[in-house]
Amino acid sequence: MSILLFDGVCNLCNSTVQFVIKRDKKAKIRFTSLQSEKGQVILKKFNLPTEDFNTAVYVRGDKCYLKSSAVLYILRDLGGFWQIFFVFIIFPKFLRDAIYAFTARNRYRWFGRQESCMLPTPELKARFL
Repeated sequence: MSILLFDGVCNLCNSTVQFVIKRDKKAKIRFTSLQSEKGQVILKKFNLPTEDFNTAVYVRGDKCYLKSSAVLYILRDLGGFWQIFFVFIIFPKFLRDAIYAFTARNRYRWFGRQESCMLPTPELKARFL
């Protein structure tokens, strides 16, 4: 099982979750917000900061990927057309993560934010931890 941890109040992050849900036909990826109790437990397990919500965290088995690496591994795991983007893994991490960080710093200004974490629909509830 793979788990995507995301900023639950970020509109861009919530849209990303919806994007993944629609394309993850085998429902292999589960979701939880970084702010949630379960999200906090996972962050502690991997010795990650529990107050920094500026990065996506993607857990695949016993491995944890952050920032641009998280995005690329998610796209690879979606399969089909989306896995072609995994080719960007060849670029140095510091370059990929600089682009990621720029987007993360501006995400609330560009995409807005919610007052609270999104609540999954009853059909999607099983996909969330």
